[in-house]
Amino acid sequence: MNIHSLVARQSFAKLERTGGDKHAPVSDKREAIMNAALDLFVERGFHGTAVPEIADKAGVGAGTIYRYFESKEALVNVLYRQEKQRFAERTILEFPKTTIARELFRTMWMRMAEFAVANPKPFIFMELHHHAPYLDAESTALEQRLLALFTGVVTAAQARGEIKAGPPRLFMGLVMGAFVGVIRSCVEIAQPLEDADWVLAEQCVWEAIRA
Repeated sequence: MNIHSLVARQSFAKLERTGGDKHAPVSDKREAIMNAALDLFVERGFHGTAVPEIADKAGVGAGTIYRYFESKEALVNVLYRQEKQRFAERTILEFPKTTIARELFRTMWMRMAEFAVANPKPFIFMELHHHAPYLDAESTALEQRLLALFTGVVTAAQARGEIKAGPPRLFMGLVMGAFVGVIRSCVEIAQPLEDADWVLAEQCVWEAIRA
């Protein structure tokens, strides 16, 4: 499925009109709590969301939340790890590691675009919110593993002379900063990008880092 058809199914414009993603059918109270927390954390931020508000949106009593999660901090960390793992699986599963850097980059960019368009709220939650103050050791470790993986990809490409010399983290920051900026612009004006726009953005960012 291409990006355009994904946009047609669930665009940022629709996100603004409906107030959020269409979640999968709720199978239990824990899932209802997770869904409600995601909606509210995106809308109001972690610090602007109270546990009773999550409970009310989930249709459960406030005490029920504490049967599944020790605290609001525990809840946000479980949610953060769940969405980070989903994002990682979509972008790097069966990643063609032996391909030249140009193809690796194109593949990664377009997979990220597909995920962000199909899952706007999870992506906004992960990338447009500042999580550091409340991330626990397990969440931080997950983030570091992903960072190490992508650092290895960049380092190998640099060794082959395909990417400019420099700190790998600098280039990863440039790429993700540009990608998040594109998503932010879509959210702010409630207008998705066409396929050609994503391709153009990918080409521009690649030109910035290639050797």
